[in-house]
Amino acid sequence: MDSRETLTALSEAMADAVARVGSSIVRVHGRRRHPGSGVVYAADLVLTAGHVLEREEDLSVDTADGRNLAARFLGRDHSTDLAVLRVDGLGVEPATPAGGEARVGQISLAVASPGRGEGPRATMGIVSSVGGPIRTRRGPRLERYIQTDASPYPGLSGGPLVDVDGNVVGIMVAGWGRGAAFAVPADLAWRVAGTLQERGTVKRGYLGILSQPVRLPGGGDTDKKGGLLVVGVEDGSPADRGGLMVGDIVATLDGRPVEDTDDLLALLSGERVGSPVPVGVVRGGEPRDLNVTVGERG
Repeated sequence: MDSRETLTALSEAMADAVARVGSSIVRVHGRRRHPGSGVVYAADLVLTAGHVLEREEDLSVDTADGRNLAARFLGRDHSTDLAVLRVDGLGVEPATPAGGEARVGQISLAVASPGRGEGPRATMGIVSSVGGPIRTRRGPRLERYIQTDASPYPGLSGGPLVDVDGNVVGIMVAGWGRGAAFAVPADLAWRVAGTLQERGTVKRGYLGILSQPVRLPGGGDTDKKGGLLVVGVEDGSPADRGGLMVGDIVATLDGRPVEDTDDLLALLSGERVGSPVPVGVVRGGEPRDLNVTVGERG
């Protein structure tokens, strides 16, 4: 295959990818200006970016086939900037999440819905970075992210980032970056969506400590390089009730290493909230195991 045929094949593949996902994208009306996009991820359910919804009532979506339908707010997660809507009678084939994780360098297409009766809009780039956690300029912390150099433009937030097969690699939350476009990985987005569908919110836990990263002292039975030195314990908090003390160094939580605050925050979520978990600490140079019931933030 010569270079012209290669480019033609790639061009056709990208156009087919946009066409495949296009019918699963809706335009979301949830703020006074600049509507966003959303992805149909299950029957009558739409996943979008949380900042697209400035209100939680009087919501609607425009479909690719020209319908305007009322939408009902089900919940949002500020940490991932994702939200879920129910649209009765939507009748749109859900998008397909990509299998596996995004790879730096792979071609990616950010796709948005411009409105009723119009075809999708797309911008091309590559996956320029995959990582996490990251603290966004909006304040929340995202445990995993995908960054693409596809040009962010109004209406892109809440739409899908897709691969050349039209499978969803991530959900765009483009408002986070200073000129850069970020997406929540599809597997994380689908998981959060399922939780929001059932509960309306995602559990976020806390221990009730003030801490700072330190190097672990030698002589313990752990080979981890760092931990969190406890410099304050809130009275009556889960940490207080579980026996954590000022001067302890938290090395592990539920068997997972805790080397900085981001590690701790990533572990204080989901099913651990409200449950007793083992906390490995170093106290006076000696390892010790405690059990702390993780509290839930209001």
